[in-house]
Amino acid sequence: MKRWNDKPYHSLDYMLRERYGEKVYRVALNGGMSCPNRDGTLGKKGCIFCSQGGSGDFAANAALSITEQINTQIKSLSSKRPIHKYIAYFQAYTNTYAPVEHLRKIFTEAISHPDIVALSIGTRPDCLGDDVLELLDSLNQIKPVWVELGLQTIHEDTARYIRRGYPLSCFDTAVKNLRAGGIEVIVHTILGLPGESRKDILETMAYLNAMDIQGIKLQLLHVLRGTDLAADHEAGLFRTYERDEYLNLVIDCLEHLRPDIVIHRVTGDGPKDLLIAPLWASRKREVLNLLHHRMKERASFQGKALEALSRSQ
Repeated sequence: MKRWNDKPYHSLDYMLRERYGEKVYRVALNGGMSCPNRDGTLGKKGCIFCSQGGSGDFAANAALSITEQINTQIKSLSSKRPIHKYIAYFQAYTNTYAPVEHLRKIFTEAISHPDIVALSIGTRPDCLGDDVLELLDSLNQIKPVWVELGLQTIHEDTARYIRRGYPLSCFDTAVKNLRAGGIEVIVHTILGLPGESRKDILETMAYLNAMDIQGIKLQLLHVLRGTDLAADHEAGLFRTYERDEYLNLVIDCLEHLRPDIVIHRVTGDGPKDLLIAPLWASRKREVLNLLHHRMKERASFQGKALEALSRSQ
């Protein structure tokens, strides 16, 4: 197993240090958008796991301008450590679900900030019309643009259960269109969705291995207060992973993924005031440290086993 700086996988931190020569932080922005899964276009409840914050519970205040959001977070982050470069991350809800002129205004404002080195946009594959793709292509000529697509799973039964609202073919088309413009694609997956086995999850990893993607987020399923998923959990319809189960699964996923795919996330930490289960997920640093330790142990064991095998031949 190749050692990627201080982590035993190709981490986002390693990639950013390689690309920019120093540590880079993200500022989470709110463009004031909604989602077709909430405004009645596809549905009104959102995805079954999604909180009222639309996955943007840690994003900035949408009442502030984009520049104000960036500057407020830079002031807070830089007061704790020396930081010079940032990624503008549009996180809350579906960040291409608006008229293209609104998108042009907020994305241009973000990418023009002198401390921003890249623009990252979280969205749905079914919200990337030709006009949006043209805009992203033009912005990508100024500074790197990443698009983060919420796939979660390749399995259509699970997709229907979580109310994803689009078929896998839509995701395939979105990746193809984005890559045609040279835009980096990061895929969000959720590990532990009700009804999915280890085999199902590794099938998603295998599928993504064959796709022209540059990054992936492996997100532990969180049960958040106020979601329909929370109601199913309370009814005993599924259980969440224990910590050891999850760590073993993440290691399996990482070992199945191409080494060039950048790992943007391996767990996640939902808002503590909303998190119902699994509660161990709130101790993110502890989980990451244990994951890295176990991966190094496994790599050491595999290396010794190969060495013993070669000596016996």
